Amino acid sequence: MEITLNGKKTELDGPLTVSELLVQANVKMPDMVSVEINGEILEREQFAARRGNPGDSVEFLYFMGGGA
Repeated sequence: MEITLNGKKTELDGPLTVSELLVQANVKMPDMVSVEINGEILEREQFAARRGNPGDSVEFLYFMGGGA
C-alpha cells in the first residue's frame, strides 16, 4: 500500500492504524505528535482505530515551544 508520508511517497506492508504507523515510522515521542490525514487532524483517541487507505496523505506535526 502506498501513502504520502510527510510529503514523500512511502510503501507500507498493508493498512496500518495510526498507532502502528507511528511505531513503524520509528517516531521517538509519539505522545508529542499530532497526525493529519488528508487535511484532517485526528484526535489522539482515534489513533488506535483509524486505519490508513492507499493514496492517503499523512503528516506528522511536531509542535515546538520556546523563544523569548
